[in-house]
Amino acid sequence: MSLIVPTFDDSVIVRSADAQTIGGGPTTIRLLADSSSTGGALSTQRVTLLDGANGAAPHHHSRSAELFYLLDGTAQLLSGDQVVTAGRGDLVVVPPGLDHAFAAAPGENADILIVITPGVERFEYFRHLERIAYGKVPPESLLDVQELYDTYFTASEPWTAARA
Repeated sequence: MSLIVPTFDDSVIVRSADAQTIGGGPTTIRLLADSSSTGGALSTQRVTLLDGANGAAPHHHSRSAELFYLLDGTAQLLSGDQVVTAGRGDLVVVPPGLDHAFAAAPGENADILIVITPGVERFEYFRHLERIAYGKVPPESLLDVQELYDTYFTASEPWTAARA
């Protein structure tokens, strides 16, 4: 077992008005704290999904666990081969190496706080997703940065079936 010792001295305080927002309905991402601001301890963002919107496609992280806390609404989360429906106040923590994905449940909204620990610089990853959404770079460009962001895309039959 290795221990991550964060290297930062001051509290990290992010005011809602200061958080960068990416996207807008049906998918909004609020960038809260990246790894560089927390000394490597974590990176975190708030994702709001409307009307059954997809969040992230199946993927895994080789070096980080990912925590999903449902602030409000109902979400579907892939955890390995299991698709879990989570509601307000529910918590799902996915260990490193386990395939996972998330979306608002069909016809539902979901407001999710996501924490990755130890932290990985992720803000630029979300900006890259925004460039894809606006057609500035092709979706395949994510394959070139999988290692940089410790995000490796996979296929999942249970997820595909649940989202059909």
